[in-house]
Amino acid sequence: MERIRLYIKETIHELLYKVSWPTWEELQASVMVVLIATLIFSVAIFLFDFIFGANPENNLFKGVLYYIYSIFS
Repeated sequence: MERIRLYIKETIHELLYKVSWPTWEELQASVMVVLIATLIFSVAIFLFDFIFGANPENNLFKGVLYYIYSIFS
């Protein structure tokens, strides 16, 4: 039991005094980078699904390329 207490005490000490936490401004900048990257990837995936057709068996929408191919075939 003493080993568990020592482990918890050392863990708390390390988290409070040895870890260098980011400042509030650095944290906000990192969050903005993650949000913008997520938005860019989401738009890219949406466009790929829209152009190539997310579900070719769907009669409602088969993708832009399906309609382009159907014009020339």
